[in-house]
Amino acid sequence: MQVVVQLFAGARQAAGCESVAVEVSPPVTARRVLDSIRRELPELAPLAASSRLAVGGRYAADDAAIGEDSEIVLIPPVSGG
Repeated sequence: MQVVVQLFAGARQAAGCESVAVEVSPPVTARRVLDSIRRELPELAPLAASSRLAVGGRYAADDAAIGEDSEIVLIPPVSGG
């Protein structure tokens, strides 16, 4: 299944776009989406390794199931002071 992932902050800068589409084999979970991002988009691999996914506006556990029409967002690490 193909899923669209919205990008923010450093992920958006690294990819040069607001969203990416990746192919994920069933069962589609947050972990599989992150794995597909790392595999298909090497420019995002370093960020994806330490990022989280939000699905439907909430952080998703690695084993969380993701439906076809889910809103998926890649949340890179946040730093500040």
